[in-house]
Amino acid sequence: MHFMKNIRNIVLTISLLAFLSVPAFAQTKTASVDMKKLFNGYWKTKSAQTLLEKSKADLRKDLKDMADNLEKSQTDYKQLLEQANDPAISADERDKRKLAIADKAKDVNNQKAAFEQYQRQAESNLAEKSQRMSGNLVADIQKAVADKSKAGNYTLVLNSAATEVVVYSDTGADITDSVLKQLNEGAPIDVTKPAGGMPFNISTNLP
Repeated sequence: MHFMKNIRNIVLTISLLAFLSVPAFAQTKTASVDMKKLFNGYWKTKSAQTLLEKSKADLRKDLKDMADNLEKSQTDYKQLLEQANDPAISADERDKRKLAIADKAKDVNNQKAAFEQYQRQAESNLAEKSQRMSGNLVADIQKAVADKSKAGNYTLVLNSAATEVVVYSDTGADITDSVLKQLNEGAPIDVTKPAGGMPFNISTNLP
């Protein structure tokens, strides 16, 4: 699932910010923000992309190591089968090799089960980490939009990146860039450069 899908339902809530302190007779002052642009341009989003990509790379390495060990065990098992069928060995030796085959088969099955369990748990952890990060990022952005809206006396803010929120509306002043500037003040990274790693995609079907 694309990372932005994790927050789609959340960001729709930013489409309507009505402040209870505004009198009913006051004229509505509208503005709009592009939540997608804010999210992708926020320096913390770029940092989160880098962290998640590193986590995925570490997981791929761990899974490869486990898969290599499993493949070696399967090869050893096949060799034991061939050796047990050697007509030149004695009956006692054949019985010993059959016992070794049974032990190796058990070992292979245990390794396979451990691999599958580790993969499921690790991918679940990555998905939870992504959702937690997205929630924190959206909360930051929503607060920044609210602060900027209150400072500009806007009573209605629409998300210009959302679809099918309203059929028609005068979106008023676009405050996206001013909010993004506020979010990125004092950023410890160069926000003009792409994030390290792939775009924020938390699909757990690792290549």
